[in-house]
Amino acid sequence: MRDFNTWLAGFKSSIAGYKYFTDFEKVYNNVEKIKVELNIMNSLIGSEFIESDFMQLYKRYPEILKCIPILIAKREMDILTIDSDGEHFWNFRQANYSIEEYVTFMKETGLFELMKNKHIHNLVDYVTGVETGLDSNARKNRGGHLMEDIVESYIVKAGLKKGVNYFKEMYIHEVEQKWNIDLSCISNNNQMEKRFDFVIKRSNTVYCIETNFYTSSGSKLNETARSYKNIAVETMKLRNFKFVWITDGQGWLSARNNLKETFDVLEHMYNIQDLDEDVINRKLI
Repeated sequence: MRDFNTWLAGFKSSIAGYKYFTDFEKVYNNVEKIKVELNIMNSLIGSEFIESDFMQLYKRYPEILKCIPILIAKREMDILTIDSDGEHFWNFRQANYSIEEYVTFMKETGLFELMKNKHIHNLVDYVTGVETGLDSNARKNRGGHLMEDIVESYIVKAGLKKGVNYFKEMYIHEVEQKWNIDLSCISNNNQMEKRFDFVIKRSNTVYCIETNFYTSSGSKLNETARSYKNIAVETMKLRNFKFVWITDGQGWLSARNNLKETFDVLEHMYNIQDLDEDVINRKLI
């Protein structure tokens, strides 16, 4: 029997590499797509008559419309605003309001003040900064993909081949159809669809794997632990199916009680240290 406290003590504080913090290639690509329009808009910086200059600029280059949302840190091309006149649904792909109304948008959002008073000096540089800030919001997703990449590297190292004896991102119904397994006990009789990060098929057993890594605490951890405990309990009697959870990260230290409850009932529950100790070959193959 493994000791939970010893196992938890092996959790890592981070798996972040240098590329985790900001995906600059993505940032540069996003800026490049509207670089021409941003440079056209640069002519408004310091303008004394910015409203009329904007209208003239828009009449000559209506394509500048598409670069306005990112100036207020929005990637969406459709923006909803509400004022005393009611709701306004702004389309920045193709104008759905008059130019005068778009002037109001620019004025009320503070964009005219930003440019007229030279709070910025170059919109390309400014948007590069905005994109960098927005990209930081994607770190959570990158963290999840980092853990998936780590787990997959160990699966490959164990000699398994993608599409042959291991599969990535499979839904419950796909597992059921491919190997004739009834998983209605965890799909609420096919009312709920769930996707497993990896599936390993060995002899007469299908191993469905979930992976995650948590650097910080939060209610999500307790919800995840309870959810996976339920899967472990509901599938315990299935002869040809095994649920596997590979998790790590010191965010779990604040949710250790819920994690232990799952640890106590889930046979195949591992961390990165277990992967280092060849758990895939020892337990799943």
